[in-house]
Amino acid sequence: MIKVLLADDQALVRAGFRALLDAQPDIEVVGEAGDGEEAVDQARRLRPDVILMDIRMPGLDGLEATRRIASDERLGGVRIVILTTFELDEYVFEALRGGAGGFLVKDTEPVELIHAVRAVAAGDALLSPSVTRRLIAEFATRAKAPSPSPRLNALTEREREVMTLVGEGLTNEEIAARLVVSPATAKTHVSRTMVKLGARDRAQLVVFAYESGLVKPGWLS
Repeated sequence: MIKVLLADDQALVRAGFRALLDAQPDIEVVGEAGDGEEAVDQARRLRPDVILMDIRMPGLDGLEATRRIASDERLGGVRIVILTTFELDEYVFEALRGGAGGFLVKDTEPVELIHAVRAVAAGDALLSPSVTRRLIAEFATRAKAPSPSPRLNALTEREREVMTLVGEGLTNEEIAARLVVSPATAKTHVSRTMVKLGARDRAQLVVFAYESGLVKPGWLS
């Protein structure tokens, strides 16, 4: 059973999500929070598998709540999905950098919300390649010029290559095809790279690829 915590300051939004998710045989909404402070407290008390976190809430917002939860070692297994009104929300990039595993727009189709909860709970990448490319490229262009990170020295040449492809939004299967290796091998390289860099999940690996300069913001054009 996938345990979900809903964090949104609008009771009607929480009620709609609860009704949808509780109707699934493998998902249970174990708690609700109306602000970021309550979300952090509930996360520590309930230890949910997935938190659907509104990015804009009164008091402590979803961005800071995400940072606090992601930095708590006791909550290492908790995955956070940011809820936003706009795909290219300026705070979404900061949320990914802070530890969120992906994001959803609030008007997403019900079937997509259910899929997202299951995918994140299973440890899979939630961001689609197209959304990853558009989002990260948009905000990486506004960031300061990246400087070489000494953390990259821990990676092998193949791992750097794999990390670059992850940053470009490729799936494990696409990486395998590009490098002419098996999908299992590609997944192993991605996992090892995440461990070496201390990345919480694939989304953070994408952010790091841009911030370290492995992927250039203008590569889409």
